[in-house]
Amino acid sequence: MARQARILLVDDRPENLIALEAILSSLGQILVPVQSGEQAVQAVLADEYAVVLLDIMMPGMDGFETAAQIKRHAKSRDVPIIFLTAATMQPEQAFRGYAAGAVDYLAKPFDPWVLKTKVQVFVGLYLKGQEPVLSQLSAGLGAVEETVALLRKLPAVLRNAEAAETAAQLARRVGRLRDALEAFGGGTGQQA
Repeated sequence: MARQARILLVDDRPENLIALEAILSSLGQILVPVQSGEQAVQAVLADEYAVVLLDIMMPGMDGFETAAQIKRHAKSRDVPIIFLTAATMQPEQAFRGYAAGAVDYLAKPFDPWVLKTKVQVFVGLYLKGQEPVLSQLSAGLGAVEETVALLRKLPAVLRNAEAAETAAQLARRVGRLRDALEAFGGGTGQQA
């Protein structure tokens, strides 16, 4: 199973969210649609996202304020934001968007292929950035697997049924961790 990243879609109009989902669904990533700036801020604080597609013109908290809120939090500070707007793009709006933390700015109607390609780049960068962490987890788990294998071979464990069962339970738990890491896409295939 390929690793997936979350993509946050923020627009107050349901038909725009449906259109974004249709454009991006073929990327095979997790698309999370929300209809307000407040929901967007809650979402980025609850989960990690590879990229945020953010409408500017929304009632309540607009896109600029939403971006500023997202960038205020350490957890979401580095999440790339692509602004989407139906408004006529004025240079001062673009400057304001970049000042709020946007990495890109697309005026509606935009070319779906261009949007999809830009999102794909940020998803790729996000997933690439996770590889060192996953590699470290896999290596650490490999060391635990080796230790459990050695533990199960100790004469004291082999002579004691209760110790042998405890070691077997530990081996099964470590195996489940390895399976979960493999399912996430970060395993190296090492087994105890």
